Amino acid sequence: MRPDPTPPAPAGLAQLVNPTVLDLSPYVPGKPIEELQREKGLARVVKLASNENPLGASPAGVAAYRAAAEKLHLYPDGYGFELKAALARRWSLAPENVVLGNGSSEIIEMTVRLFVRPGTPVVVASPSFSIYEITAHAQGGRVVRVPLRNHAVDLEAVRAAVGDGPALVILGNPNNPTGTAFGWGEWEGFFGALPANVAVLLDEAYAEYADPAEALVGRDFLAEDRPLVVARTFSKAYGLAALRLGYGLAPRAVVDYLNRLRLPFNANGPAQAAALAALGDEAHLARSAGENRRGLARLEGFFGARGIEVVPSQANFLVARVGEGDRVFRALLDHGVIVRSAASFGLPEWIRVTVGTADELAAFEAAFDAVWGEKGGPR
Repeated sequence: MRPDPTPPAPAGLAQLVNPTVLDLSPYVPGKPIEELQREKGLARVVKLASNENPLGASPAGVAAYRAAAEKLHLYPDGYGFELKAALARRWSLAPENVVLGNGSSEIIEMTVRLFVRPGTPVVVASPSFSIYEITAHAQGGRVVRVPLRNHAVDLEAVRAAVGDGPALVILGNPNNPTGTAFGWGEWEGFFGALPANVAVLLDEAYAEYADPAEALVGRDFLAEDRPLVVARTFSKAYGLAALRLGYGLAPRAVVDYLNRLRLPFNANGPAQAAALAALGDEAHLARSAGENRRGLARLEGFFGARGIEVVPSQANFLVARVGEGDRVFRALLDHGVIVRSAASFGLPEWIRVTVGTADELAAFEAAFDAVWGEKGGPR
């Protein structure tokens, strides 16, 4: 259940609160299935709003999670030794180059706290994941938005916006909500031209879904003398969203500083166990990526047949220009389908649809056609 409206604040509270918090708006997640069922009295709801893996978690990860439940009375390994060792092997790095987070969102938050002082420029593509701006504002940073070009991150414009530093650049690749990605050649020129006093956070939450021929791998640009943090997550392609586990890859000195900011036991025990098992289940990861490619193609064909513009995606979601995004989003709720209005991203004419199973996509298509008929097509 969503919280009730905030009651009036006690007199004088605003004078006690950190000024950087006063104008923040909280992150709003996708609408939960249970909430819509309560509101509409629906037996079945299809959720295609939060970019979750429709195939679920790796069976090996689920088994490891269940086994870890026998140790719920014990604190987890606060350093995540086994998981960090496995991630280090996966990326041909040392464990000292890996830091764990409560989802990749915590990696983002810790990186902002590390590099941003009041007034520090924080350069972001716009629109992109709102947590970049929320954390930057909370730290007193000066957010600099660089508009997308043709729905993609404009690296040349980002470089121009940085200036001579010091600054922090935060970019998603693939970008959320558009799903576009930049490649190795584009990034090499951009990254090489940045001043040494500019830190970079590359958010690769959806990278497992991207075509390797079209999207770079941030790890390839890690060097001990460059302040680059690459954030990844087990929430998306690995299907462990409920366990909230992400990680960062960075130079050892940067990881050392991040560990000073990291809360004790921020990566819980069952999450570490499930992630370690899921990391070794390459078959499930490959199946997830394959099903996603087929789902994206299906959605592109569906919208294309109706003359609706979409942005080709390298992620596990697709944005479609439907005229009035909020109206279509609300109308689909009446049919038991949850998507995401892109209005909160500054794209009021668009909706974002997560790739689901074939059955879920069929339900979405039927609901959308009903809604589209009610609307009489685009307006």
